[in-house]
Amino acid sequence: MSDQQFDARERQDPALRERDLFVRLPELMAHAMRRAPAWAEQLDGCDLTAVVDRVSLAALPILRKPDLMERQKADPPFGGFLAGELSEAARVFMSPGPIWEPQAPGLDPWNGARSLFAAGFRKGDTVLNAFSYHLTPGGFILDQGAIALGCTVFPAGVGNTDTQVEAIGVLKPSGFVGTPDYLKVLLDRGREQGRDVSSIKKALVSGGALFPSLRQEYEDQGIRVAQCYATADLGVIAYETEARTGMVVNEDFIVEIVRPGTGEPVKDGEVGELVVTNFNTLYPLIRFGTGDLSKVIPGRSGCGRTNMQLAGWMGRADQRTKVKGMFVDPAQIAQIVAAHPEVSKARLAVSRAGESDAMTLSVETDISADGLTDRVAVTLKEITRLKGDVEIVPPGALPNDGKVIADEREYG
Repeated sequence: MSDQQFDARERQDPALRERDLFVRLPELMAHAMRRAPAWAEQLDGCDLTAVVDRVSLAALPILRKPDLMERQKADPPFGGFLAGELSEAARVFMSPGPIWEPQAPGLDPWNGARSLFAAGFRKGDTVLNAFSYHLTPGGFILDQGAIALGCTVFPAGVGNTDTQVEAIGVLKPSGFVGTPDYLKVLLDRGREQGRDVSSIKKALVSGGALFPSLRQEYEDQGIRVAQCYATADLGVIAYETEARTGMVVNEDFIVEIVRPGTGEPVKDGEVGELVVTNFNTLYPLIRFGTGDLSKVIPGRSGCGRTNMQLAGWMGRADQRTKVKGMFVDPAQIAQIVAAHPEVSKARLAVSRAGESDAMTLSVETDISADGLTDRVAVTLKEITRLKGDVEIVPPGALPNDGKVIADEREYG
């Protein structure tokens, strides 16, 4: 690989890329139907040989995450969508929901190396990885990509900030991967303690929005920060390049933008739900509805890469909301209400406190109970794995708008 590109596929003629993807797709679907009973059911009656372009692909049904979760509950762990045996998976993960995800074999199963290369990471870099390694695939997605690129990884995970700052001083990593705001936490703590944390010069962040003010703060410190869009189910779907005109879709994915709640593709530039098809033979996902909103940015990236450009993550088609890299689901708020009989209704507001995400759970109750706020706060953390404030409001105080989770953050 050269200093300019990870491989030649990044700059291939878009028509050749499209042709290659749709030559491979019928074979992938046939394999999925042979080996995965749920895919045989999902694609029953579909003429796979007729799927030769995006128009014919759009005629296939969409598999959305809530449907996948229901199928997994009925037929654990993978709902019949695993196109092989459990023994073929390198690891198995349990993400919030719960939803089960297998790790396919191979050095870079989530296609993370390409996004790291675009962010400036190179062979020989030491990388501090602050994504979670606990239960979910979050930490492993870019861990594996960095190793495939020839980097050395310090698997820091989430929390233990003082220990991580100490490790930065000793190992002097040149790169950071994690959520956008946690790098600031580390840098600020290092300065408070008088430690040298200046070795970090590049970062690849995901799991939340990189707000312009925060990016500028990093750049003022000489740190080049890029973003990637990744999910636990699929891996790195798109990544930012030095052009910063959008996120370039990764190779080996077919990405569609559809009208939320339908399978109908929208015009380029129109916001809709991201629907992705991968080429993972162990865990194929065909027209998988992520529930995330984005749009296609017309034209090619100024960096010379020729694949489709996305605007990045623009919110959720449903109310499932990402906070500090973790999804919070309306069903989890219902669990909190059920755990406290004094509470009749709840609404979670997600906002920004400085450069970090913040949560406030408002609960309606007409019973004045000592310690209720603290008890609900404990339940909130147990169920969502995130800390948040709790406020008590009288019955009828919350808006009657059907929202269980209100994302009040502004995305610049």
